[in-house]
Order: sequence, then structure tokens, then C-alpha cells
Amino acid sequence: MNIKITTWNINSIRLRIGLVVDFLSRHAPDIICFQETKCRDSEFPFSALRQAGYEHIIVNGQKGYHGVAIASRLPLGEANRRDFCDQGDARHIGAAFTVADRSIQLHNFYIPAGGDEPDPAVNAKFAHKLAFLDEFHLWTQSDALAKADAILVGDFNVAPYEHDVWSHKALLNVVSHTPAETDKLKAILSDGAWVDALRRFTPMSEKLYTWWSYRSPDWAKANKGRRLDHIWVSHSLGDHLDAMDIFRDARGWERPSDHAPVSVTLNF
Repeated sequence: MNIKITTWNINSIRLRIGLVVDFLSRHAPDIICFQETKCRDSEFPFSALRQAGYEHIIVNGQKGYHGVAIASRLPLGEANRRDFCDQGDARHIGAAFTVADRSIQLHNFYIPAGGDEPDPAVNAKFAHKLAFLDEFHLWTQSDALAKADAILVGDFNVAPYEHDVWSHKALLNVVSHTPAETDKLKAILSDGAWVDALRRFTPMSEKLYTWWSYRSPDWAKANKGRRLDHIWVSHSLGDHLDAMDIFRDARGWERPSDHAPVSVTLNF
């Protein structure tokens, strides 16, 4: 059987619930993970998603900022929410689901963007981002995760490789592609023995983007993108990866998120 999982930084789910429902009707993932929902749990649009066929929904919301959620056609286990760096931010939610008699952990993240200045000594937001990545690294090496069938998804706010950005040289000192960030993310990927699902299907020599800035007057023509959105699977699931899609067209919809939805399909 095939299982399709989508991740999407929606940048306000209440504002863009119409786009979400349209996407779900067109592409029908089994599970969709959202970041930057930007609403309290009580304000989350449960009914619209349930009407679209996603009965199983878990959320970790926050007024006006951050916020993550998972909506699924498949039953989800008990939700868990980790407060990375003890900031009180809604940046993680996870649960288990079962497919082909295998219990799989799914964890959805919104890693801090880090502000504009790539210097932790003068920019508290960047210091927070680096601390979050350090804690994330330790967490991925814990027995509870390292020995499990697991999938990590979300807006990691780091474009780790040379061709994950439109210009490696121009962005080396721009937050999201600085060595301080990319070295940490690549270490997490390798030390935790994860498979970078998007790069499994796209050679390192090819450009790969999931985000295009609102600041660009013609984002499609300029195509100055970055790959900020990620899906990683444990090595035990790597051979089950069957397909990957980045829905670039969604970036051109009316009042879109600046992130495109990203999906992987696993075959069991």
C-alpha cells in the first residue's frame, strides 16, 4: 500500500484554509503536516478539514505566532509536544500511526527562522535557532527515536546544500544558508542516520527549492528560491520511499504562502 505525507508551511491556516481544502481535493495526501498555523488550538479550522476527509487532527497552537498541526485520514496515536529550548513556543507536534502492521513515529517541526543578522552575540533570534538545532541533534540520537521507524518533516528554515539555494556564494552570510546552520543540520542528518527524502529523488547537482520570498516582484521569473522544507525518514524506511513532489504551482495561487507544499510517498 502507498502512504503519501505532505508538509506545508501555510503561514496562517485560517487565512488560507480555502487553499488547503483545494489542495487536499486535488492531491489527497493521507497525512498533511502544517507549520505556522498562527492560531490558538480553539481557533483551528477543524470542521473544514474534517469535511475534507481528515478526521484525525492534532494541534499545538499559539496566538499569532508559530503553531504546528497534523491532519490525517489514518488514526493517530496520542499527541506529544516538545518545548525545545523551554521557550514556550508551539514548534513541535508528533504522533504515531500504523501502516502494514508497523508503528511509525511522525514528528512535525517549525524550526526558528533566526532573524536577519547571523551573529548569535548580537542577535538573540539567531542564538535561539542554533540552540534549537543543538537540542534537536541530541533528541534525534535518543534511543526512543534512533531505534524507531520515524519520519521528521517541517519547515527547518535551513537550506543545507549548495544547490538548495539560488546562489551559494551570495547567500553564505544570509540566515538559512550560513555554515553555522548548515553544518549543524548536516550533522544531525548524518549522525542520526536519516535519509533526506527530497534529495533521494533529486541529485545534489540539481537545484531544489520549496520557498520563494514575498519580496520578489516576480518570484517565478527570478526563481531565487531556497529549500527550507524537509522530509527525513529513518534508514529503516528509506527503501520504502517511492516518490516525491514539490507543488511549485501553489506558490502562484491567490494570496499564497511563500512555501510550496512538499510530499513524499512510501510504499509498503
